[in-house]
Amino acid sequence: MLAGGAARRLGGADKPGVRVGGRALLDRVLGACADARTTVVVADPRPTARPVRWAREEPPGGGPLAALDAGLRHTTAEHVVVLSADLPFLEPATVGDLLAALRAGDADGALLIDAEGRDQPLVAAYRTAALHRVLTLLTTTPTHDVAPAPGDSAAAHGTPASSGAPGTRTPPGTRTPPGTHIPPGAAAPTGEAPAAPAPHRSALAGLPLRRLTAALDLVRVPGHIASFDCDTWDDIASARARIREHGHVLDEWISAVKDELGIDLDVDTGVLLDLARDAAHGVARPAAPLTTFLVGYAAARAGGGPEAVAEAARKAAALALRWADEETAAEPDVAPDATPDTRPDAE
Repeated sequence: MLAGGAARRLGGADKPGVRVGGRALLDRVLGACADARTTVVVADPRPTARPVRWAREEPPGGGPLAALDAGLRHTTAEHVVVLSADLPFLEPATVGDLLAALRAGDADGALLIDAEGRDQPLVAAYRTAALHRVLTLLTTTPTHDVAPAPGDSAAAHGTPASSGAPGTRTPPGTRTPPGTHIPPGAAAPTGEAPAAPAPHRSALAGLPLRRLTAALDLVRVPGHIASFDCDTWDDIASARARIREHGHVLDEWISAVKDELGIDLDVDTGVLLDLARDAAHGVARPAAPLTTFLVGYAAARAGGGPEAVAEAARKAAALALRWADEETAAEPDVAPDATPDTRPDAE
């Protein structure tokens, strides 16, 4: 995960630490890849909601390729997911889709494309060997000997998809259909060649991501929401507004609470909401939060986990319905001819 940029369009603010929905952007992205065997963050160390391994590019601030190279030195995995730290809507399902697309064929990587069809190379899954191959090529080959990437002077993140033969330029407006391959933009040397010089990692400093993606065979995966990144304060304002929309606010709030409390638990929120409704309507409104708290406590005592939560919620919901039924029952609880002094609570 690359989190060491200068955030110039945010006035130099600490972008990974900017909060959206009560959580730092970095923590939101970490939550989307919680199943990773190893998580490496290329940036200066900071408190995070999940344990990570820290790395730093050479030189610091050397750009995305230098940062990627630094992160790769801390993993031996066959496949790696490469992410920026400013993706507020990235979900675990999207990470899974990228890995599935990569493993389904023999491409070097699978990356998201946004709503305009632009490549998002920092929301992608790659074969580690392919990344090492191209990064080594870039550190040992003079710039003029490496096939130029289309539009090499453009921004490194959010670049248009390219297609065609190596070194050719994609006509303006051209879009590559999702799921198609793009031939590598730089072929590996063939035949007899002199021994390559030792790689100098500092040679990656300042190089744009296009130098990498132009030399890789890539599969495109649509993902206009997951690829939304926060480059400006307007982007951050839009992200904050979206998570407060009716269809998102509860899920966002629950995720924020779980991160804050250090809880990694998937529960059926519908079951808990139904329980809260039954307790509020059948007993009294304050019974809703108290009942859900007691259900959580009971589930924890039972060992925790979604099954324990569901079972405790089922019991409490049944009790709330029985409680409500007593008030609406057509038949009285005592015999019609009972006198006050014969009732169970009479003194």
